[in-house]
Amino acid sequence: MKRLLRFSAFGLGSIALLIIAFVAHIWTSLGSAPSGDRLIRISESPQFENGQFYNRLPPISHGLSLAMFKKFISGGSDFTHPENELPVLHRSKADFDDVSEDVRVTWLGHSTILVELEGIRLLIDPVFGDYASPNKIKGIKRYAPAPLPIGDLPAVDAIVISHDHYDHLDSETIRTLASEVPRFIVPLGIGSHLEYWGVDSDRIQELDWWEEVQIGGIRVVSTPARHFSGRSVNDRNATLWAGWAFKSQHRSIFYSGDSAMSPHFKEIGERLGPFDLTLMETGAYDPMWMDVHMGPEQAVLAHQDLRGHVFLPVHWGMFNLAFHGWTEPVERTLAAAAEVGIPVALPRLGESITLDSYPNQKWWPDTPWQTKNEVPITSSGLK
Repeated sequence: MKRLLRFSAFGLGSIALLIIAFVAHIWTSLGSAPSGDRLIRISESPQFENGQFYNRLPPISHGLSLAMFKKFISGGSDFTHPENELPVLHRSKADFDDVSEDVRVTWLGHSTILVELEGIRLLIDPVFGDYASPNKIKGIKRYAPAPLPIGDLPAVDAIVISHDHYDHLDSETIRTLASEVPRFIVPLGIGSHLEYWGVDSDRIQELDWWEEVQIGGIRVVSTPARHFSGRSVNDRNATLWAGWAFKSQHRSIFYSGDSAMSPHFKEIGERLGPFDLTLMETGAYDPMWMDVHMGPEQAVLAHQDLRGHVFLPVHWGMFNLAFHGWTEPVERTLAAAAEVGIPVALPRLGESITLDSYPNQKWWPDTPWQTKNEVPITSSGLK
């Protein structure tokens, strides 16, 4: 009897430790709210008002609604997940022994992108963990392993973050790379998360829209976006969101981050374009989210406003974040781009492209993708 009681006590203690570890992991992944000098600087931003950041355009959808809850309950397309293993191109550090002196871009899935521009290597929105969420029990799990394991990541000059959502800012990834990467370039407020996860404050540079820093011969410019931020229920819009322009003397690349359609793309194109390559959000859209996400057709319009040349669709193909089929974003992007003659790069997960050489053929399966997820907004971002 005593042995049984001891065994039961041991079992209960082990369960308690597991629960504590699980809660601690979630708590750590939430990050930390801006405070002190960081909060003072935030309060001086033209984008900050009444205790939070805001978008320039007024909302045109209604946020949470009965229709939204019905969608979450009923689900969306029957093809939101790949049915078979994805054709990942597995990479290693040896593949990146030399930094490209022109342009080389490697798509690592979703919005994790390795950008090499005239001898400078930038890692955008790195998510190497298995989940784009704090909860691993019912979390958003990736469709395929990272094409380049984090332990094989080549030396990078800076990590660039667009905003603090879990599919763009992964606490485990940051904690692993905290002492390995010399610079972290982020929108206002995100530095508080990074410091909480172990990044030294002198490695962090926080920018407002239109502010920029120099890395070697590369200008890194924070650009406006139409989105939102937050990692928990009580920190919505406490940190800024942004797109990014990377400009050398000869080349120019744009990354949209997450953004709804808006006139800001035309403004960016006029001030910083044209762009040799745009890395554009094309997935995770819905008519009810048109204040914060583009549909594929809007991404093509935004590319035109930016005065872009080659279009690389990102933010699709790795996580189930919406109700549409997993191949629908890229299929609709191809159809919209073909109508206006825009060249589209279609790398496999892990594949590198250059401006002179990029795949443009489908690598994904032919699955039904037509849904009623059209996002009814024009190039101005308004109905």
